[in-house]
Amino acid sequence: MSRVQLALRVADLEGSIAFYSKLFGVEPAKRRPGYANFAIAEPPLKLVLLEGEEGHDTRLDHLGVEVTDTAQVEAATQRLKDAGLATFEENDTSCCYALQDKVWVTGPGAEPWEVYVVKADADVLGKSAAADQDPAAPYACGPAAEQAPDQPAGAAASTGCC
Repeated sequence: MSRVQLALRVADLEGSIAFYSKLFGVEPAKRRPGYANFAIAEPPLKLVLLEGEEGHDTRLDHLGVEVTDTAQVEAATQRLKDAGLATFEENDTSCCYALQDKVWVTGPGAEPWEVYVVKADADVLGKSAAADQDPAAPYACGPAAEQAPDQPAGAAASTGCC
């Protein structure tokens, strides 16, 4: 099964957690400093909340499609490349307190999209999956905001993942 992911950058993480818990009738599946995610069954949605700057309105951080295995990420990568889209691949990357494989593309409005699989949760992996992440920004992973030298022109640039 795959599901759409919506990642929001919110100024009031605790208030947003309370609101979305009431809206969808579920508690977060994962909570860490500056981060929470909801695994919503109906509608199938992974809602990720990333702590943003106080006093700022909520904004879209990125969108995604969570899939069940690496083969689906690889198939999506090939399909996107065959369609002429610039891609940026990350394999065995520590992101959002998990080990993931993913591919990024950028939509026509500069919206970052990822197709990803969670291979293992940091709770299963131990401290190593979270150790690679900057403790000041535990959720800020994914392609750097500026294009890497080996990244194709127009490839995705994101400030977050999950």
